[in-house]
Amino acid sequence: MLRIVLDTNVFVAAYATHGLCQSILELCLDRHDLFVSRGLLAEIRRNLAKKIRVPASVAEEIVRFITSKSALVEPDVHEPSACRDPDDVLILGTATAARADFIVTGDKDLLVLKKFRGIAIASPTTFARLLKDRKV
Repeated sequence: MLRIVLDTNVFVAAYATHGLCQSILELCLDRHDLFVSRGLLAEIRRNLAKKIRVPASVAEEIVRFITSKSALVEPDVHEPSACRDPDDVLILGTATAARADFIVTGDKDLLVLKKFRGIAIASPTTFARLLKDRKV
């Protein structure tokens, strides 16, 4: 069983389309340990409304569901210089607090790191391939 942090963009894509990110979310909920933080949940709520125009009540219902199926952690504090985009420090802090094995993201500012403090950072496509090939 893996310890996984999904970035906001993966959660939003999972609810926007019936594709790879939805499959990854379902797999993580079913077979792995998923971790979130309050800041990450707030970002998910905000982006569901902003990017795919989900009504506030539906976004709240989705966040409640994610919360009920995930472990909530208090993010570790990292310097803003830990990655190219200081806004991504929240994901890094959530992952280190969770002692995650993977961060799954579509964010190029995170993907360029490849690893952060021993945590692998993979795109949804790469993560799915690793799971399929049973390398993780």
